Amino acid sequence: MPIATKSDKIDLSSENKTEELAKKFLIKLKPGSIIFLYGEMGVGKTTFVKYLVNAYQKKYNLKQTEVTSPTFNLLNEYQIKQFKINHYDLFRLKSSNELRNLGLFEDNLNTITLIEWPQIIKEKPENLIELTLLYEDNHKNRSAQIKGLDL
Repeated sequence: MPIATKSDKIDLSSENKTEELAKKFLIKLKPGSIIFLYGEMGVGKTTFVKYLVNAYQKKYNLKQTEVTSPTFNLLNEYQIKQFKINHYDLFRLKSSNELRNLGLFEDNLNTITLIEWPQIIKEKPENLIELTLLYEDNHKNRSAQIKGLDL
């Protein structure tokens, strides 16, 4: 039975719950998956990515690396055995024209693509998973909503 439908909210009131959510994504994702991460600054988008990347590294007995936001360089890549994880942060981009040279959705058969601040992307790819992280109760708690994936 799925834990989330399109309208359900998942409680992320602790970092442990964010880590649990990332581990559930790990079970469902495969190369070619594309995830758009929505949410205000500081709500936990990069924290989610960190737990997801580190869970893959642990699964494949790889050294766990530090996962940081690619705000300034736009892309961090993580090689996971036969596939890689591309983690984009589009916060600094001002127009969709700036996306042309990034190759966001090119050659992604062996890639899991994670994109923070995807609002600038005009055409959504097929098989898109959208993860929205939200503040609740005046920033005291957090939650998540998932579209395009049943956990």
